[in-house]
Amino acid sequence: MQATAAAKKANGSKKASSAKSTRTATAEKRASGAAPASGERHQNEGHGRRLTMAFEALEAFPALAESRNRLLAVIAKENVATADVVSAVESDVALIIAVLRLANRAQTAAGKVDTAVSAVELLSPQTVHAVANRVRTFDFFERASVWDAAPERFRLHALATQHAADRLATEVGYENRDRLTVTSLLHDVGKLVLLHAYPGYPSQVHRGARTPEERVHAERRELGVDHALVGGVLIRRWGLPASLATPIERHHNPDAEGEAAFIRLADMLAHYEQGGRVSPTELLQTARAIGLGPQELRRVMYELPNTTVQRQRHVDPCPLSGRELGVLQRLDEGKVYKQIAHELTLSTSTVRTHLHNIYGKLGAVDRAQAVLIATERGWL
Repeated sequence: MQATAAAKKANGSKKASSAKSTRTATAEKRASGAAPASGERHQNEGHGRRLTMAFEALEAFPALAESRNRLLAVIAKENVATADVVSAVESDVALIIAVLRLANRAQTAAGKVDTAVSAVELLSPQTVHAVANRVRTFDFFERASVWDAAPERFRLHALATQHAADRLATEVGYENRDRLTVTSLLHDVGKLVLLHAYPGYPSQVHRGARTPEERVHAERRELGVDHALVGGVLIRRWGLPASLATPIERHHNPDAEGEAAFIRLADMLAHYEQGGRVSPTELLQTARAIGLGPQELRRVMYELPNTTVQRQRHVDPCPLSGRELGVLQRLDEGKVYKQIAHELTLSTSTVRTHLHNIYGKLGAVDRAQAVLIATERGWL
């Protein structure tokens, strides 16, 4: 009797697993716009057409005008700093998409570009400038007719999630922070697809849903797909690597691991920070998946709204010679020319010459600015 019951249970599990696999495959077909089997063609062809048109509409998704203008201003400087270009690109969804897509098309060697750092280093500043000039823009005071207020809402939540993800990465010492910066910014890009494909999205689809998990379940129930899966499909359609697509499409999975778990937790923290409802159980479960316990999670939740310090990016190689860097380090310590000359066994005039060269290489006008620039670039 026990063996028979066990066999029935196992058979039931197999059927459930098979049904789940079928639903997942159907959802992926809908998201990708692939042709369904004949039995479901009439039911799903409308979904496929809607999603395909929405994917195409995302080609013209705008960047915030201020973000685009700041990127152009950074590149226009006489001494262009790669770190500043990277930070400007990472501040906007449309900018980072445009730069990553171009970098991956230009990449001929094996391997894909999945960080803004790699993309900016591969492309010249002039190329990034040209890309930014071609991107459409929106402004809070000049609403776009197609997207209305969607770019603003999307950008604010994307940046809040990016901010939370970087704070989590700091807490646990996660190494791939540059890639996490990209995936966290793009994690909800599938929502833009659904927004364009279904006029009633999200209000009519999310009726009664309060937490992120409940809203995802509502999407699956009403549309047959969810924004995470659609986002992963879109990332792949753009020719971006699986290292970006996979965490994005899995970031709402209850058993998310690795980078998907970072994004899942960061997304919940962003909702929490903005006054939205989140599940304490889901928060703690996901925190444990990245190695955070209750005490560490409490600290992050307490500090997050007040954490505004931007991470220093050590991207640009230091243009100073070892001797010049030694002079600048001692200037930073408050030492005068005579002390520096004595410590480095140099003449005072040679110290002055080194300082003149330092100003020229850094584009600084005085010692204070030279020290500030070198510190911001991570050279001091």
